[in-house]
Amino acid sequence: MASRVLNATSLARDLGSWRGDASSDGSGRRKASRPTYRALADGVRLLIHDGRIPLGVGLPSERDLSAALDLSRTTITSSYSVLRDEGYLISKQGSRSTVALPAVPTPNGMLIQSTSPSGPVVDMSHAAMAAADGTMTAAYESALQALPTYLPTHGMEPIGLAVLREAIAQRFVERGLPTTADQIMVTSGAQQAVRLLLGTLTSPGDRVLIDHPTYPNALEAIRRVGARPVPVPVRPADGDWDLDGIRSAARQTAAKVAYLIPDFHNPTGQVLGAEGRAELARITRDTRMTLIVDETMVDLWLDAPPPPPVASFGRVSGSDIVTIGSASKSFWGGLRIGWIRAHPSLVSQLAGSRAAHDLGTSIMDQLASSFLLQDAEPALELRRSHLRERRDVLEEALAEHLPDWRYRRSEGGMSLWLQLPAPVSSALAATAPAFGAILAAGPRFGVEGAFERYLRLPYTREPQELRAAVMATAAAYRALAPSAESEQPALVF
Repeated sequence: MASRVLNATSLARDLGSWRGDASSDGSGRRKASRPTYRALADGVRLLIHDGRIPLGVGLPSERDLSAALDLSRTTITSSYSVLRDEGYLISKQGSRSTVALPAVPTPNGMLIQSTSPSGPVVDMSHAAMAAADGTMTAAYESALQALPTYLPTHGMEPIGLAVLREAIAQRFVERGLPTTADQIMVTSGAQQAVRLLLGTLTSPGDRVLIDHPTYPNALEAIRRVGARPVPVPVRPADGDWDLDGIRSAARQTAAKVAYLIPDFHNPTGQVLGAEGRAELARITRDTRMTLIVDETMVDLWLDAPPPPPVASFGRVSGSDIVTIGSASKSFWGGLRIGWIRAHPSLVSQLAGSRAAHDLGTSIMDQLASSFLLQDAEPALELRRSHLRERRDVLEEALAEHLPDWRYRRSEGGMSLWLQLPAPVSSALAATAPAFGAILAAGPRFGVEGAFERYLRLPYTREPQELRAAVMATAAAYRALAPSAESEQPALVF
C-alpha cells in the first residue's frame, strides 16, 4: 500500500479548469477535442510534471475521485488506464497505483545547440547579490577594531559570540517574538544550520515534509542524512501553501520534521499569511512534528513586510518550531553567518553535535555581522530598492522577449518562478550557455524530475545583465524545437 494517498478534494481543486476543447497529445500535435477521460488524464499529467502531484503518492480511489469531480467511475478508470499506459502510474498486485514519470521521455524533436556563445555568459543559476558599496568595508573595519578583545581567548565559540547572539535575539524581539541570547546558536551559514538540525532531529529513513518546489541545498541536506523528503505543493498561481496537504501528509507518513520557507519562498517568492502561519503552528502541535522555518529571505520584502514569525504562533516554550536565518542574503553571500533560534536544550544538543563539523564560526565574520545588525535598516532598504528596480527590469524583458511565459509576481526574495509553455526546462538549461546564459532548471528545486515546465530566474544581476540573460534565454528556447511552441497550454488556475 502507498505510504501516502492524495486527497480527492485536493486533486479536484488543483485540476482547476481541466476540461478544454483543444489540447496536445503530448508530442506537440494539436487535437481539436478530447474525450473526458483523456482530458482528465492530461490534466493529471500536467500536475505531475509541474510537481503539484508528488511522485510516489497514491492517487485517490476511483470512487472518491468520481464523487469529487461528479464523473462516472468508468471515466476515472479510463483516465487511470491512460496514465498507467503512458508510464505515469505504477501498479502492483494488491496495492494502490502510485505516481511516477515515464522511464524514457517522449521524443519531441528538440535541437540542442552546441556552438560557443559569441559574447559573455550571464550566470543566472545563483540568487545572490554583490555587497553594497561601503557597507561590508565598514563592517569589517569595525570587526578589526573589536578583534583585540578576543585574541587572548582560544577564539572557538560553538554557539557563537554573545554580542552577536544578543543582536540576533533583539531582531526577533523587534519582530514580535520574545527571544533571549540563550535561544540562539550562530552557525557558518544557514546551510550548516540545516545540516546540524537534520542530523540531530532525524534518523536514516525518517520522513521530512518539504514545500515543493524548495531550496535545492536543503533537499541535498535531507538526502545526505538518509532522510526521505515528502513534498507538499506550493501553488505559485495563487501564492498558497497546501496546508490541508501538509496536515494529511504529516499524519500519513508520521514525519518527524518539516522544512518550510514561508517568508518569500525560494524559488517562488511567495509569503504565507498570518492565518496560514497560525494553522501551520496548529498542524505542528497536532502532529507532534518539529517544524524548521527557513527565514533566510525574511529581510528582503519588496511590497510589504511579512507577517510575524511563524514561531510566534507556536508553543511559548519554543520546543516545536525552530527558526533558521542568515546574513548572507540580507547583506552579502560571502558573509558566512547563519543562526538557529530554538529551545535552549536543543541549542545545547546542537552544540555537542557540531564538534563533528567544526569548532565555531569565524570571529571576524561574527563581529562584522554584529556591526551590521545593530543598525540594519539603512543597508537593507538599499538592498530592497535595488531588488525592486531589478525585478521591474526582469519583468519588462520577459514581457518583450518571452510574453507567453507565466509567473506570479514575487512579493519578496530574489527570483521569479516562471512557467514555460512546454516541459523543456532541463533541455533549456543545457542549451542556454551556448547563447549566453547559465540557468537553473526547474527540476533542481523538486523531487525526482518534477518542474520540467518551470525555471527560476533571479533578479539579482545588474540591469544590463538581466536584459542580456533574458534575450539569451529566449534565443535558446526558440532553438529547442518547433514543437515547444505548440505544446500543451498551461492549466487555468
